[in-house]
Amino acid sequence: MKPLRLRISPCPNDTFSFDAIVNRRIDLRGLEFEVEYADIEELNLGVLNDNPDISKISTALLPRIHDRYTLLDSGSALGRGNGQLLVRRKGDTSPIRSVAIPGEYTTANAMLMHFFPNLTDRRPMLFSRIAEAVECGEVDAGVLIHEGRFVYERRNLELVADLGALWEEQTSLPLPLGAIVIRRDLGEQMRREVESLLSESIRFAFANPTLSRTYIKSHAQELEDDVIDRHIDLFVNDYSLSLGEEGRRATARLTGLDL
Repeated sequence: MKPLRLRISPCPNDTFSFDAIVNRRIDLRGLEFEVEYADIEELNLGVLNDNPDISKISTALLPRIHDRYTLLDSGSALGRGNGQLLVRRKGDTSPIRSVAIPGEYTTANAMLMHFFPNLTDRRPMLFSRIAEAVECGEVDAGVLIHEGRFVYERRNLELVADLGALWEEQTSLPLPLGAIVIRRDLGEQMRREVESLLSESIRFAFANPTLSRTYIKSHAQELEDDVIDRHIDLFVNDYSLSLGEEGRRATARLTGLDL
């Protein structure tokens, strides 16, 4: 069997979750993986325009690809207190007109459109550039994801709104951010095998948290252990092991799909 094309982000939650698979710390049960790393919007565009076997995506993209890909029960980034942050320059009281977003198909953009529909000048850019673009005045505000939410206060930036908190207030549900999907034409047995393997990989990472650190740092934007730890603690949790009833309900609420 040829290797499965696996695409994930270089962010600590993905590299932590997939470390035991990528670095063969667990029995892969005869499966082989060809791993590629890309920014979340590149991953989204990949499943829209290409045909990777397994990929991380923004959960908000799921309705567009649901005919070709199915959601894995394991691997999702979903939880409470982990939402995207809308920020602007400190002390700036002028109206917000332009907003940097980490991609048109991201859950961050979906949340911005939902809670701030009047902010129509949304400018996609690489997530790691957004804080700098806001700080230097290239845009009036920006939506931060990943490590950006932990370090923005070191810059000349202040919080406008916590989009995740707004979602939780409105729905009383955790916010689904990202998910792992697999091609439907690979079959139900393959879906179950990959789903089980990923859950095992995450359990291994929780049980052996130091083993993955070198691998994580080789891909992370922020290399400080404290930032990496906070990132993993926030985005990898029980929902990552299994969505469960509440996780599926939250994902269904966000996507409008019957899960």
